[in-house]
Amino acid sequence: MHDTEQKQEPAGVILVGLDTGEYDAEQSIAELAALAETAGCTVLRSVIQARKSPESATCIGSGKLEEITGLAEALDAEMLIFDLELTGMQLRNISDLTGCKVIDRTMLILDIFAGRARTAEGKIQVSLAQYKYRLTRLTGAGTALSRLGGGIGTRGPGETKLETDRRHIRTRISTLENALREMEKHRKFIGSRRKKDGILTVAIVGYTNAGKSTLFNMLTDAGVLAENKLFATLDVTARALELPDGRSVLLSDTVGLIRRLPHHLVEAFRSTLEETAQADLILHVLDASEPDIRERMQITQDLLTDLGCAEIPQIHVLNKADLVSVPQKQDSTTVWISAKNGTGTDALLRAICQNLPQTAKRMRLCIPFTEGRLLGLLREEGKVFSEEYTAEGTVLDVMVDVKRQKAAAQFELHE
Repeated sequence: MHDTEQKQEPAGVILVGLDTGEYDAEQSIAELAALAETAGCTVLRSVIQARKSPESATCIGSGKLEEITGLAEALDAEMLIFDLELTGMQLRNISDLTGCKVIDRTMLILDIFAGRARTAEGKIQVSLAQYKYRLTRLTGAGTALSRLGGGIGTRGPGETKLETDRRHIRTRISTLENALREMEKHRKFIGSRRKKDGILTVAIVGYTNAGKSTLFNMLTDAGVLAENKLFATLDVTARALELPDGRSVLLSDTVGLIRRLPHHLVEAFRSTLEETAQADLILHVLDASEPDIRERMQITQDLLTDLGCAEIPQIHVLNKADLVSVPQKQDSTTVWISAKNGTGTDALLRAICQNLPQTAKRMRLCIPFTEGRLLGLLREEGKVFSEEYTAEGTVLDVMVDVKRQKAAAQFELHE
C-alpha cells in the first residue's frame, strides 16, 4: 500500500542544533520544532551543541553523536532533523552511525512546501528546488537519501533516479527552468498590462504565521487556507479589494518568510516573490505578540531590499493586537489590527488609501450636454457609481483618473 493510502503515525524526531555564535540557536531550533510539527512530526527532544564550526564528517562531535544515538534508542526516535544544511557525506555518515533517518532544515522545509503547493507554478518551483538540492548531495550521500523511505523529506521527485541518473535530473531541472521562465514571462506581461491599465496592486508580505492569510481573507473573503501552521499558504493569491475612497486595488498574499530561509528556496521562489516588486504598496504584517518581533521585521525587510522593494511605500500591520497590552500608537504607516476578530479594518483601509499613489479621485460632477467627449472618457476610464440626467447636464458620481481631473474640476459640484 502506498504511503498516501495509509494513515501514518506522526514520526518521533530529535532535533539537533549547532551553536556557532552566528545566530540565536535556541530561537532557531524552536522554529525548527514548529516546522517539524507543521510537517506532521512529534518532537521528542532538542539537542544543541556549542562549537566554533561544523565537524566536516558528521557536523557535530563524535561524543555528542554517541549521546544522540543513545537518546534516539531510549526515546524510540525514527528521525534526526538537523537545524542547518548537511552535505551528502554528513547525511550518510550520521545515518550510518546512528541507524536513524536523517534530514536537514532545508529538506524539511522543502517537504512542507511540497505539501502546500497548489498552483502549477508553485509545484514547479518546489520540484526544481528539490532536484537542485538533491543533485548536489548525490556525491557522498550513498544510500542515505534512499534510506529515508516514505514520509518526511521524500515528497516530490522520488529517490531512485536521483541516485542513478544525474543526466536525467539535469534534464528535469532544465525542463522545469524553461517552464518557469515561460510562466515568469506571462506574469510580467500581466503585470505590465495592469500598469498600463492603471490597476493598483497591494502585496501582503511578512513572516510566516503572522496572520497574512487571515488578513487577506478578512479583507477579500477569498477563503484562502489560514491555519496556525508555518507556510499554511504557499502560492500567490490575488483578489480585488474595494477601498473606502471608491478605488479598487488588486490585493495579493505571498509566501511567508522564516529565519535563515535556505538559499535554494529564495532562488526557487524569487519569481513569485518578485510579484511584490511590482506592487504599488506593501502591507508588512507582523505578529505583535511575538517577543522577537524586531528580528522578524528585519528578516522580511532584508529580503524586500534584496528584491528591490526598498523604495515601495509600506504599512506596518501589527496583527494580533488583542493579545498584547502595550500602548497601540498608530499613524498612516503603522496600524494595529486583529485579523481574527476583525478589529482595526477601517483604520487599515484608510491607511491603504492614504499611501497609494493618487491615480484617481472620486468626484461629483455635472457635465453639460455640450461636453459629450469628456463624459464618454469619464465613463470609459473611470468607475461610475451613479448617473442621472438633469436640465443642466449629466450628474455623475465617478472615480476620475488623474489625467482628467483638471478638465473635470470645472464641472465639480460642491455640497
